[in-house]
Amino acid sequence: MKRILQISNYYPPDIGGIESIAGSISDAVQGIYEMRILCFSHENRCHTDSVKDVPVVRCSTQVKLFSQQLSARMPGLMKDAFRSYMPDCVILHMPNPFLAALTLHYLPAGTKLIVYWHSDIVKQKTGEKIFRPLLFRLLKRADAVIATSPNYVEGSPYLQKYAAKCTVIPNCIDERSLIPSAASSALSIKLREKYPGKILCVALGHHAEYKGFIYLIRALKLLDDRFVLFLPGRYGEATPEIRKEAEGMTNVFLPGEVQPDERNGYLEACDIFCFPSVTKNEAFGIALAESMYCGKPAVTFTLPGSGVNYVNQDRVTGLEVPSRDVEAYAAALQELAADPSLRESLGKNAAERVRENFLFTQYIGNILRLLGRLL
Repeated sequence: MKRILQISNYYPPDIGGIESIAGSISDAVQGIYEMRILCFSHENRCHTDSVKDVPVVRCSTQVKLFSQQLSARMPGLMKDAFRSYMPDCVILHMPNPFLAALTLHYLPAGTKLIVYWHSDIVKQKTGEKIFRPLLFRLLKRADAVIATSPNYVEGSPYLQKYAAKCTVIPNCIDERSLIPSAASSALSIKLREKYPGKILCVALGHHAEYKGFIYLIRALKLLDDRFVLFLPGRYGEATPEIRKEAEGMTNVFLPGEVQPDERNGYLEACDIFCFPSVTKNEAFGIALAESMYCGKPAVTFTLPGSGVNYVNQDRVTGLEVPSRDVEAYAAALQELAADPSLRESLGKNAAERVRENFLFTQYIGNILRLLGRLL
């Protein structure tokens, strides 16, 4: 059985978009290829555990530079993984220039390399300039590059140059995690009963600047009190600014990080899903696809080169407005609120788009075809 090593920032049960995709790859190849994981740990120690019978080597993080994890222990762990496990193929999840440099240094000549390009380096402009030669060397060495949407291939200065190596594999959602439960339905009913006649808006995600929640709250200030916004998500760097922007507003709620049943309850209850990300750090939008699967129309900003506008199609599955245009975003919310039939038709199209393109069944086929071609 051929052996695959995934190298990622983190891995489940840690939560995040890249973590979810890394876990999906392991699920997709189960019984066909042998899998092992090398990643960082949030704990201050290196250790090995197992997730769904997949061995996971987790390396302590000692410091962060340009928002990327660094550890003096990782070189030794990676060298040992290549020597003892002898993978036939490595899947490297990017962006993390530190892991890219180590992979290029230790990767055996005959080992296949798949670079999973989740995102360019967007926010750290200085870091992007420093690491640019390294990233081009990585793509040159790669046997294949996975991009999450055709939009990202066209919009990335890195992927444009190596478009011939790129295979578009859209991210997937786990529809099993969205099955309504007694707890989720109870929360949904509670919210609808507590806010009768209101337009319930939900935005999911950790509090990072690129998520654009500030612009969403500013848009809500332009609307009447029919609109109620729930913003469940892990608190982070943007939380203080978000709290300050929402100060004094009685129709904005920040419940913090929630459990899956609670998340599903908010999705079931909402009339409109808000996805106001403002940079290409948002390369795809798993939460966006999840809301669409639940039949909810979404409002997004235009993000050139991002997969967000590949997932949500303007006037087909939701509405799209110019980036950071608060007035336009408010107008889109107003339009959806005033037209229940439009919400229904867009939501129906949204669910169909996800079922046809972004489910795990399609993802399995895409991943296995690429691996079969290389191995």
